[in-house]
Order: sequence, then structure tokens, then C-alpha cells
Amino acid sequence: MFNRCIRLASKLENKKQRIYSIITDRKGRILASGSNSYTRSHPRMAYYSAKFNDFNKIYLHSEISSLIKLTRQGHSIYVARVDKKGNPLPCSPCRICALALKDAKIQNVYHT
Repeated sequence: MFNRCIRLASKLENKKQRIYSIITDRKGRILASGSNSYTRSHPRMAYYSAKFNDFNKIYLHSEISSLIKLTRQGHSIYVARVDKKGNPLPCSPCRICALALKDAKIQNVYHT
């Protein structure tokens, strides 16, 4: 799943950070996916940003983007960040996304 996540992150264009996430069920089937956006936000992103009084992080993170599209309980999330050449870079959910993933009862978080 990581290879797929990295490949999809590599295809993102015109992004400051190329971050992509995939949520799967227990059997590894993809339930939802999303990427970060510096031009869009969502009420759920605003809700979690407000919990930490961190209104600078109002843009849509890939983890929240995936959770918005999730229609049933997810089990794992894979988050990949890549450079312009498609090489994996270190990445982990910020505290805002970590809380959102915990509230969504995502059990496993894997990141580059």
C-alpha cells in the first residue's frame, strides 16, 4: 500500500508539499484517499484546528481529506510525502490530524 501511496503522491503537481493518504479496511481494501490542499479547507479541518487554537493550519490536510470521504469505519491509514522527484520524505500526522484519526478510531497509522 505504501508503494501506491508514494506513487500517487508523486503525481501531485503544483503543491508545496506532496502528501497523499489512503485509508484501508482490515483486509487492505481502499476505502478513501486524499491529498493536501493549499486552496481549500473544510469544516472538519476548522473544527480540529480550533481545538488547538492553531488557525494557521486551516488548509486541508491529506488525512482530513481522506476522513471526509470515508463512508464506513477505516482500520489503517498510510500517509506518504515525496519530493519533486518522487523520493519519499519524512512525514507524520500533525497533532490536529492525530486527534482526528483517533476520533475516527483509525487503529494503525503508517507514514514515511
